[in-house]
Amino acid sequence: MKNPYLYGYLPLFTILLFSLTFGIFTVTQSIEFFKVIGVYTGMREFLSDIELRMFLLIVFALIFFMMFSAFKLIGETIHELGMLFFSSDKAGEMMNAARGGYVIFFFGALLSAFGIQSFVILLVIFLLTIFIYFIYTVYKMSNFMSIGGMIGLIFFEIIVWALFIILIFYVVMKLYNGVLASLPFAN
Repeated sequence: MKNPYLYGYLPLFTILLFSLTFGIFTVTQSIEFFKVIGVYTGMREFLSDIELRMFLLIVFALIFFMMFSAFKLIGETIHELGMLFFSSDKAGEMMNAARGGYVIFFFGALLSAFGIQSFVILLVIFLLTIFIYFIYTVYKMSNFMSIGGMIGLIFFEIIVWALFIILIFYVVMKLYNGVLASLPFAN
């Protein structure tokens, strides 16, 4: 098929599948945590086990959905900004050529269902999917860009993502240290 909107629904399904698999893993871990700290029996007085799991799944899947949606929006913005700086494509053919990569994310999301029991497996599948998509996109865009433009685009994206991740890590560590310093027993 040559319909340009053929892959338009795949990002939504991909985000839903990744959110669901990460949410199911988080529900399992949070139930175990609630049992360890002794809150689980109190929660069971108000909700059945299935109701509690469904409630937690909705909450965690929604949190992951928002997080993955934000990452997709930020990722596409960084990518298109890099293409603005380093691409000479005026008609937008490069964006249409790389849209087939949505299938890679979709199959990665389907594969994540096999890693629900392990956070490491879920994270490896997610990162491997991102890496394969990046390689596919670079390959597809190489037909439309010069070598210098490709190198510039790749370094631009790596540097911007590295700065973004470092900023998030810094903020989380500052918040963590601030919370620990405010606790009365930390002195």
